[in-house]
Order: sequence, then C-alpha cells, then structure tokens
Amino acid sequence: MSREDAAADAATDADEATRPRRVGVFGGTFDPVHWGHLWLAEAAREACRLDEVRLVPAASPPHKQGAVITQPRHRLQMLELATAGLPMFTIDRREIGREGPSFTVDTLGELADELSHELNPNGSREPAAELFFLMGADSLADLPTWREPGRIAELATIVAVNRGDQSPAIPAACAHLADRIELVTMPACGLSATDLRQRARAGRSLLFRTPRPVELYIREHELYRGTSDG
Repeated sequence: MSREDAAADAATDADEATRPRRVGVFGGTFDPVHWGHLWLAEAAREACRLDEVRLVPAASPPHKQGAVITQPRHRLQMLELATAGLPMFTIDRREIGREGPSFTVDTLGELADELSHELNPNGSREPAAELFFLMGADSLADLPTWREPGRIAELATIVAVNRGDQSPAIPAACAHLADRIELVTMPACGLSATDLRQRARAGRSLLFRTPRPVELYIREHELYRGTSDG
C-alpha cells in the first residue's frame, strides 16, 4: 500500500469515527421473522453504511387492524433467536408496550428525541445520530397514506429496498419526497411471513426459510397450528 493510499484510509477512518451514528429502523410484525427480513436489513446496512439496525416489532399495526397476530412474547423471542450473535441488529420493544396502533412517525419521533441527547463523537452540536427508515420498495407507493409522511421524511432518510434484480423507482406519489429517499437493491427473495405461517399450519418444512432456532421454536410452541396461544 502506498503512502497516499494509507493516508486516504486513515482519513476515512477518522471521518467514520467522528461522524454521527447511522441508525436504521426496520419495523414490522415479524410474524414470524424469516431470512427475507434479515437480508433486507443487511442489504440496507451495507448500502447505507449503517452502524446499527433496530428491529421494531409492532403490537398493533394500523394496516392490520382486526388481523390475528401472534402474541408479542413469541414474536420477540423469535427475533432474539434470529439475531443472536449479530451485534449490528438490536431489538427495540417500544411499540410492543404502546397502547393503540403503532405509527411509524411516533416511533421515529421518540428515537430522534432520545438520540439527540447522546454526545456527538466530534463534540459538536450536530445530532449524535442520523435515522434511516427501512422499508420494502413495494410499500413505498403506500407511504403517502401513512400518518404524517412528510414528518417521517423529516425525521429519517427513507431507505426503500427492492427485492429483485431491477433497481426500484420512486413512485409518482412520492416524488415530492425524492430527496429524502435512498433506493437499495437486494437479491430476489420469494419468502413471506404469510407463506411460513401456511407451511407451519400444514406441518410442512420451514428449513432454510427462517433461522434454524426460529424454526425449532415454532415447532416447539406449535405456533400457527391453531393449538397454541399464539
């Protein structure tokens, strides 16, 4: 390595050490968590150079009112099993303890307020952390129907992850938020929580669809079979 390369690397390391932390926020029911969720989180973490991704399981998603959702204790335990040994992924339980529907804008607002009290690495008055809200690119078109989408974009950079080989595009409905949206592409993934629940209900294999400890947990507690309190 030349002196110039070494100096450039040292400068990059110094910048990384003093910049605000980049925190990803990835919400969902995770019912159950599967490899697709983790691939999306990792694709966003790598592409956006995130220091941490917080997985935020929802207690009562606004778009799933009336749907039967597995008890939080099971979904939390499956997330714990899926992320064990992965320090870049943490679980944020705030929505589980919140009464009523879980709105993204409320969660981001709370996080922004909490992180604003942390000490910035470079000692400046700038924010100690920068928020990135992760979502599937297929959900981006629905963003304008969410509560306070403009405020969401103010609080966090929106990272839309396309699960396929083509780069995602910003839908016309979100054109006014384009400067706050980053597009990321990950390998195609046909996994869905709905499919896993159906397979578990039918007694079919979940192997390679979710981390092995999660698969065993589902079997042990007979989740999605109609015989548990899930």
